[in-house]
Amino acid sequence: MTENIESKIEQSNLSKKELISYFREKCSVCGHHRIMHDESGKCEGVMNKPCTSGCDSFAAE
Repeated sequence: MTENIESKIEQSNLSKKELISYFREKCSVCGHHRIMHDESGKCEGVMNKPCTSGCDSFAAE
């Protein structure tokens, strides 16, 4: 899986630095990083703790 993802990143012309910056953005609703939100935008929480803010979509700070 890792090689497949690496290949997709290379084909996208996005650097890993850009991807990391993108996923480190915090949500203005719940305060968690974008990477904690699923593909529909709902926050799944951090460190096995569910997000209790009721955040159903990512909104950048």
